[in-house]
Amino acid sequence: MSEPLRSAFAEPEPPRRSRRIAPITVVIGSLITLAPMIATVPWLPPFGLMMLLGWRLLRADVLRVWAAAPLGLFDDLVSGQPIGSSMLLWGVSYIAIDVLDTRLVSRDFWQDWLLAGGAIGFCLIAGRFIASPIGAHVETVLLLQITLSIALYPLIARLCAALDLKGRP
Repeated sequence: MSEPLRSAFAEPEPPRRSRRIAPITVVIGSLITLAPMIATVPWLPPFGLMMLLGWRLLRADVLRVWAAAPLGLFDDLVSGQPIGSSMLLWGVSYIAIDVLDTRLVSRDFWQDWLLAGGAIGFCLIAGRFIASPIGAHVETVLLLQITLSIALYPLIARLCAALDLKGRP
């Protein structure tokens, strides 16, 4: 059988290695929460979410839109969040970025950083409302976690770009 015809203007398929590296790095990012650390407050950023956003904002074709759900489920199982919370929040933020991506003509790094910061803040705040009671006073710790996560996003984006370059032939 012959291969289906492709348009000359069609986007090239991403290399298979990049397609494998992206979900693996998101899973590894989620597993970082299992590292034995002694802390009085939960200040560790959501590295799984940050890797997911890093790959989405760098190369939209590496992860499918539905990939946020199983990766969020894995993060729920590892991090101890209520089952389905990361699935929902990661999926909503992934789809919101996808919709915004169709509206924006072009993006630069600052806009990527702003989109990632908004998605990280949304996921952490909404996750707080899902996981902890309303009367719990965790606003200061949550603000610290959001600030640290947004500040570390450029390093995550750089890591995704370096891994993407290694994944290309």
